[in-house]
Parts: sequence; C-alpha cells; structure tokens
Amino acid sequence: MKYRMFGNMKWEVSEIGFGGWAIGGGWGPQSDEDSVKALHRAIDLGVNFIDTAQGYGDGKSEEIIGEVLKERSEDIFVATKVPPKEFDYPPRIDFDANKAFPKNYLIEECEKSLKRLKRDYIDVYQLHTWSAKFNINDELFETFEKLKNDGKIRASGASVPDTAPHYIIGALVDGKIDSIQLIYNLFEQFPAWNTLKVCKDYDIGVIVRVPFDEGALTGKYDENTIFSEGDIRNHYFRGNNLKIVSEKVNEIVKFKAEKFPELSMADFALKFCLSNNTVSTVIPGIRNIHQAEMNTSVSDGKYFTSDELKELSKFAWRKDFWNEEVS
Repeated sequence: MKYRMFGNMKWEVSEIGFGGWAIGGGWGPQSDEDSVKALHRAIDLGVNFIDTAQGYGDGKSEEIIGEVLKERSEDIFVATKVPPKEFDYPPRIDFDANKAFPKNYLIEECEKSLKRLKRDYIDVYQLHTWSAKFNINDELFETFEKLKNDGKIRASGASVPDTAPHYIIGALVDGKIDSIQLIYNLFEQFPAWNTLKVCKDYDIGVIVRVPFDEGALTGKYDENTIFSEGDIRNHYFRGNNLKIVSEKVNEIVKFKAEKFPELSMADFALKFCLSNNTVSTVIPGIRNIHQAEMNTSVSDGKYFTSDELKELSKFAWRKDFWNEEVS
C-alpha cells in the first residue's frame, strides 16, 4: 500500500481507503459478518483511512466500524459525515447554514457518532452536503473550531454536491475547511478543471468518492442488469440511465483493451483517480474480502502519465443521475 499526505494535516493516509456506505445497507443484501471480514482484511492490507456517515444505515456503518477498530491496534483515520437537519435537493446555492447545520445540532450529532464509533475523537468530521452560501457563515466555522478545541474532531470537512464541487471554493481559499470529499472519476473529470487546482494551491485534503460511478465503471453492468429490491442503484440507473451509461462504459472497455490490456476495468478506473497527485485517498465501496483485496492491489505506485490523462479526457461526461434521467 502506498501512502499520501492528507492536506495541511500532514497525515500519511493510504491512497486506497475504505468506503463504508454499503456495509450500512442500501446496496442489496449485506451480512454483518462479511462487513467485519472486509474491514479486517482491508486493514491487514494497509488501509488506514475509513470513511463512513451517520446516514449509512442510520448509524449502522459507524457501529460496525467501531466494533472492528476495538480489535485493532493500528492507527486508523476515521472520517464520518453528519446529515443536514434541513436542506433542499438538488442543492440550492443560497441555503441557510443555520438551518442545515445549526451549532447545537452539529455538536450533539458529533457525540452520537463518537459513541457509535467508540472513539474519543473523529479525525475528519464532514458536512454531508454543501451550499455556496455556507462559505460566508461564520458560526458554522466557529462550531468546527469549538469541536477541535474540545478535542472532539481533528479536521473539518465537507462532502460536496455531486455536480457542484466548486460551491466550496470560497471556504477553501479562506482556510476554513481542512478537507473536501468529491466525485472524481473517468466520467466526472470536472473537478480537475477547477476545484482540485484550488485544493492543491491551498493544501486541502482530498477524498475521492464514487471512483466506479456506482459500479458502472467496473464494466460489470449492461442494460439488462437487475438490482435487488431496496438497492439504491435502482434509482440511480432508472429509465434510460443504465442503457446509456453501459454504452459509454463499453467505449472505455474497448479503449482499455487496446491500450492497457493488463488492467481490469476496476484497476483502470482507480488508477485514473490516483493519477491526480492532489488526491489524498480514494474510497471505493468495500463489502467483502474479495473487494478489499481487489481494490487495494491497485496501489503499486504506477500511475497514468500526463499525456495518457489527456487522452482519457475524451471520456469526460457530466451528468446528474440522482436528480435527472437522461433522454
């Protein structure tokens, strides 16, 4: 496993982290036994960064992680996310931070996460969305500072909207946020054009989520793929979405087969994310031992060159499957 510096915190974090959404539920059947084994195997293989959220199974993901970490002696960095108390989706640029994340609410929810995680502090406490108007809300950042001063958190962060990562640039430039979690993958290359450049200049920790575009970029889906009842992918890939994304992925499959036949599609997708040196860690979802071994094996220090990345830019595709069905 290779390690990278996490922004101005200067932590050495594994460049492949553990995405904890699926172990909380919502992605089809998932046994707690498989979740526990996946976490242990990932840590055995050098993973020292775990990302979760209160909203993953209504705290279940945090609880499973807390139980596993009680059994481990390694220093593990844990990031979790607090959902907004009130918010509009898709994100409005002018939503009131005092309604979404009031001071007492943030403090109380932090204590709940600490209890579930069985820890004295959270390494990265993230807001689970962002509005551009948050950038000018002093009380929000004062609350983060209070939690730091009280020893409850070590770093502040935000998981920014899928298609609008740039909403947070004001807070990054002002030094009010330590880390950002965003979508960056072969389709969603947009952050490299703006937000990641700001993160590099201001030494911000960068957590990349959805490297596989909810699994599509592994190449394992086609237009006839059926997801189990209760699986969130039923909504994401509704209507024409699955058909069109499968067609787009097939173009990448053909390109990879010609230029990088030695790589699996999963490896190819992860290497794209890791090839941007501003990225601190990538957090693919890991729900079993096989996925832990497969995702961590890509960390070999071999990345795409700048010329190769330029060639891959032809696959950039802006979409918003959570809120729109493509025609």
